Amino acid sequence: MSSRTSPTSRPITIRRAVARDAKRLTRLVRGSSAYEGEYASAVAGYRVGADYIEAHRAFVAVGADEPVGRILGFYSLVLAPPELDLLFVADEVQGRGIGRLLVAHMKSEARAAGLDRLKVVSHVPAEGFYHRVGAVRTGTAFANPPAVPWDRPEFEFRVSPE
Repeated sequence: MSSRTSPTSRPITIRRAVARDAKRLTRLVRGSSAYEGEYASAVAGYRVGADYIEAHRAFVAVGADEPVGRILGFYSLVLAPPELDLLFVADEVQGRGIGRLLVAHMKSEARAAGLDRLKVVSHVPAEGFYHRVGAVRTGTAFANPPAVPWDRPEFEFRVSPE
């Protein structure tokens, strides 16, 4: 578990996700305004289950001044092949630096696992965020209807040794 401070000086703790977080993570994914309108079908039936949490390196961000159990954001790191699978920040706390903190934590976890790079297939509206946090555009993941009927940008994070 690590504790950091967001740019608004509110303490944020990042801890490993546990099975009891599954419903809250699912609500966070399904409730994301980034997936409204034409993108709604991508998350309509999406479920982050306890089995997913157990199988991957999933971490959640919680704020010290938030109600108990409120998750501000989370990410999931897959080691083989190396990929940032999920990264979500609750709509109402976006802009507080939580996404940036999660990315920094993810890079630290990747480094500790011996990774030097990892892939991200981004949601189209998140492309600017990934540019801002240092990911490099490497290509395009082409549409795969009916599950994903639009092309998505592919990025890579390079993880340097400290």
